[in-house]
Amino acid sequence: MREPTVAVLAADYFEGYSVVGLLALIGVLFVAVAFTAGRLLRPVVPTREKMLTYECGVDPVGEGWAHTQVRYYVYAFLYVIFAVDSIFLFPWATVFAAVGYGATTLVEMFIFLGFLAVGLLYAWKKGVLTWT
Repeated sequence: MREPTVAVLAADYFEGYSVVGLLALIGVLFVAVAFTAGRLLRPVVPTREKMLTYECGVDPVGEGWAHTQVRYYVYAFLYVIFAVDSIFLFPWATVFAAVGYGATTLVEMFIFLGFLAVGLLYAWKKGVLTWT
């Protein structure tokens, strides 16, 4: 039996990528056609009333500048941190069950959880977690 040549191996290798590239191209074309059709088919009748800021059906009053509490962003940031933590826990659990990887993955996960605990402790010491 003859071994395949480099050209045959390269063709087999890039065949899978060509399918992904073709699907990506079709997706981009679909979005471009949809946006173009929307631009061509929609009515364009700008009026002064349409150019006003829409705010829950209420006419805008005053300036468009408002102060926002930073603590809401901090809570969102802490949520993202722990959501990422849960994303890392699922693959860890599958690797932990594999033969020969138990001790290594256990140590790595405790190091990772230690970093998260230090971050949570820092946020708690700074008073970020107190709702006032």
